[in-house]
Amino acid sequence: MVALHTAIAIVAIILLIIRFKVDPIVALILGCFYLSLASGVGFEGTVEAITLGFGDIMAKIGLLIGFGVLLGALLYKMGAFTTMVAALVRVIAPNRLPYALAIALSTIAPSIYVDVQVVLAAPVARSSSKFLGPNGLAWLAGALGIGIFAGYVFVVPGLSAISIAGLLQIQLGTYLLFGIVIGPLTAVLTVWIFRRMLNRGWWKTDKDEEQSEALAEEEAAGAEVPADQRPNLLLSLAPIVLPLLMIAFGAFAELFGFSNSLIGFIGNANVALFVGLLMAFVMARRFVGAERSQEAFTDGLHTTGEILLVTGVGGSLGAVIEQTGLADLLGGLFTVGEGVPVVVSILLAWFIAALLHLAIGSVSVAAITAGGILAPIVGSLPVPPVVIGLAVASGAMFALQVNSNFFWMFKALLGLTTQGALKTMTTVTSIGSLVSLPLVMLAALIPLG
Repeated sequence: MVALHTAIAIVAIILLIIRFKVDPIVALILGCFYLSLASGVGFEGTVEAITLGFGDIMAKIGLLIGFGVLLGALLYKMGAFTTMVAALVRVIAPNRLPYALAIALSTIAPSIYVDVQVVLAAPVARSSSKFLGPNGLAWLAGALGIGIFAGYVFVVPGLSAISIAGLLQIQLGTYLLFGIVIGPLTAVLTVWIFRRMLNRGWWKTDKDEEQSEALAEEEAAGAEVPADQRPNLLLSLAPIVLPLLMIAFGAFAELFGFSNSLIGFIGNANVALFVGLLMAFVMARRFVGAERSQEAFTDGLHTTGEILLVTGVGGSLGAVIEQTGLADLLGGLFTVGEGVPVVVSILLAWFIAALLHLAIGSVSVAAITAGGILAPIVGSLPVPPVVIGLAVASGAMFALQVNSNFFWMFKALLGLTTQGALKTMTTVTSIGSLVSLPLVMLAALIPLG
């Protein structure tokens, strides 16, 4: 019944938003109330789960969202993104941009938190979309989504990749050897398939795109800056690249065991993004003056408020689902004995992770929970642990949708309607999960000593 109530709540939220045009915040709160009360959490527990879930998400990513959006607003105001896109188009043919974005995000950026990745990559995707025709935003949004999560689950040091390897006692080097192939290959194949869907009328610009006033003002401000008054490419990239390098340095220092408190401080995502914001602020004062810099801050704060509220409420839904005990229930449903066929073992690992993700709404939590369920039995399976880990990664990526706070960040930062976010993020993560599954099965054929 808990699983049934969870499914009803998720479907109801989607219908309220898409069919009845209910604001996502209202729909999510109503879904929280129904699921919590119907599952027996109780009145007091319901309120506690909603408020604590909101607070937990804000503690983890609230500053990241705020700093990242303000950074983007300042870069837009001084025309930095226009400079980046112009350089990108000169180097890469427009119809290759989505593939380049997906490969970069799935190979270079997995050491960066997914929330930071979408905050930094979304403005570039929006600015580049006009070079790809009427479906350009959809194509780039799909590439951004699958690039981020293919790297997140398959490529070390992505958080989910490291978590799976640790839980199943897989050497990181072994996991990386397989993941660095499966991750970007999944991203590229998914982008190609998604493009075929767009060519068949999948995307409806009038119904699927929803440009917010703040985003529109930022883009217009960036376009108004004459070329000779914009920062050059190196300066334009600096406020984005430096935070990425800081975070990556901290991640690799921890990975290879030479981290300390100072390195941890430097590599902290909040600190790194604040450094980028500070750089952008100084540059904006230099290139567009104090008044226009303040305008950019005001626009960015307006956008930040909207994103923070809907993201926080998405976190509330996740907390309510956790309170229902659904993860423990699913763990008790699966038992595995010796002699299970290889394909069945892989499908079982994929299915557990996919089901957990659909229920919980967090890729990392689904991967970690599935890994915890399978860890005690992985030694009895006729499949190397790394293959089971890759199957968990593949399943944990399946169908990211409305019960994920990332979904709402993605929707707001890309300027999409809820329907548009479902058509991009939910679609590409579903395709990517299904595309990567046979790749994982092929990996099972490789002999490991």
